[in-house]
Amino acid sequence: MTHTDLVIGADGWCAAARRVDSPNRDARPDDAPVSLIVLHSISLPPGDFGGPWIEHLFTNRLDPSAHPYFFDISALRVSSHFVVRRNGELLQFVSTLERAWHAGVSSWQGRSRCNDFSVGIEFEGCNVLPFEAAQYARARALIGALRQRHPIADVVGHSDVAPGRKTDPGACFDWSAVGIPRP
Repeated sequence: MTHTDLVIGADGWCAAARRVDSPNRDARPDDAPVSLIVLHSISLPPGDFGGPWIEHLFTNRLDPSAHPYFFDISALRVSSHFVVRRNGELLQFVSTLERAWHAGVSSWQGRSRCNDFSVGIEFEGCNVLPFEAAQYARARALIGALRQRHPIADVVGHSDVAPGRKTDPGACFDWSAVGIPRP
C-alpha cells in the first residue's frame, strides 16, 4: 500500500494504520464536527526514537521505572488519533469519530477545548531535530484522507492552540513538506 492509498473509513479508522486502541478517549460533543487537525511532536524519552514508549504512554502502560523521565509522566492519561513514526509507519490509537486527549487546555479562532473538534497527529520527533522525509510523505497522505472524510478547515501546530504552554511540532518542522502554507 502506498502513502496515497490512505483512506479514513466511515468508522473513523484508517486500514493502512496499525491499530493500537487507547483507553484515553471519549465521545465528541454532538455539535462538534472535526474541522481542525493539530500537529504535535513526541519522543520518549526526549530525543530518543524507535522504542515502544509512545505506545505505552497512550495505552497507560508506561513503566515509571524504565527511565527516570517516565516517573513524572507515567500517570498521565493522554492519547492522539495518529502517530507517524520516523520511518513513516502510521499508528492509530483513537477513531477520528471520537475525542482523543491530545491538545489539553487549548483554543483556536475563539473556540476552546480543541479536542472536541480536532484530530491529533503526533510526529515521532522533537523541537530541535529535523523530521524524516518518510514522515512528511505519510502525513501529507493522511491529511488528504482526513480532508476527504471530515470538513477540515485548518491544520495547525500544538503551539498554535496552546501558545506559551506548548512549542511543538517545533522550529525544525517543515510545514511546506506536508503541504501546509504558514505565514
